[in-house]
Amino acid sequence: MRIHVHASRPRGFAALDPQRRREISSRGGQAAQAGGRAHRFTAEEARAAGRKGGQAVSQDRAHMAAIARRGRGHAARDE
Repeated sequence: MRIHVHASRPRGFAALDPQRRREISSRGGQAAQAGGRAHRFTAEEARAAGRKGGQAVSQDRAHMAAIARRGRGHAARDE
């Protein structure tokens, strides 16, 4: 029986330095744009997506309560 142990070091794309990852990602984005496979959201599409996500999250009462607990006291510090 063979047991796979995950290495603690990052592998593949994650192992690259941040500048190299950025370069590769940039080329992928440029290729997607050039090939017509990328999508740019309009302001209205972005608003609709945000609204939809907010409605979905707000259905989880426990999650919303946790957000409220974390937020307590932070507003007073900003004043």
